[in-house]
Amino acid sequence: MNFSEDQILRYSRHILLKQVGGTGQETLLNSRVLVIGAGGLGSPTLTYLAAAGVGTIGIVDDDQVDLSNLQRQIAHGTNDVGRDKVESAAEMIASINPDVKPEKHKARLTKDNISDLIREYDFVVEGTDNFPTKFLVNDACYFEGKPFSLGGILRFEGNTMTHIPGHACYRCVFPEPPPAGVVPSCAEAGVLGAVAGMIGTVQAAETLKYLLGIGETLTDRLLTMNALTMEWRTVDVSRADNCRLCGENPTVTELVEAEQPACAIPGVGTGAATGAAAGAAATTQ
Repeated sequence: MNFSEDQILRYSRHILLKQVGGTGQETLLNSRVLVIGAGGLGSPTLTYLAAAGVGTIGIVDDDQVDLSNLQRQIAHGTNDVGRDKVESAAEMIASINPDVKPEKHKARLTKDNISDLIREYDFVVEGTDNFPTKFLVNDACYFEGKPFSLGGILRFEGNTMTHIPGHACYRCVFPEPPPAGVVPSCAEAGVLGAVAGMIGTVQAAETLKYLLGIGETLTDRLLTMNALTMEWRTVDVSRADNCRLCGENPTVTELVEAEQPACAIPGVGTGAATGAAAGAAATTQ
């Protein structure tokens, strides 16, 4: 690829890295990433992927910007209140990097449309606010053989894991959504806005590492963090033989849509370790 002088300057800090270089930057410019959710986690992910020069970034969201979003959803501003999130997020991407093409998908993901959406992308980033979508993304990516990053935040805690085909999936760690009505909502629990940036940025880094084929992703590992103590730790996980999706005798053989309140998290109030591990199942945005 013949880089322009502006591109050489724009991506110079990447090109200087021996693990990236000009070849790696060309790879990023030719890559396609789908970000599901343009909220607390999606915002920093979209921002850094655009700055890095990921050539095509798909944005999936069916919501509009609300004033309460702005405490953490940095892809949007005060003037965007009332606008579709895919519109304001795409505008943000274009303002950061003209090399990047945003693809807007204003839609609620369902079992009927998700496979067609993810099929066109190299990597999927999940940053939604509800259990049904998380499990739907996990299951659809498994059936389509797509790698993905999944993140969750609540209060002062966050966590994320990366799935690559052949390794532990989300259901290996969390077999199914918790029962409806037994967990608090995000509006009740709250979240420190910066935690969304911390986890979303990790998801962006995971995406870039996968696309470049460098380093070690959070495959078969769950990363958890607590902003109050600033403790980070990784928990090894493994592909479960009895996993309902990817195990030896799967019972999930087609896409299903579960019913569950948005922004819910199990384990709240049961201690930091339990809460953090359980928190991987949810995202508060």
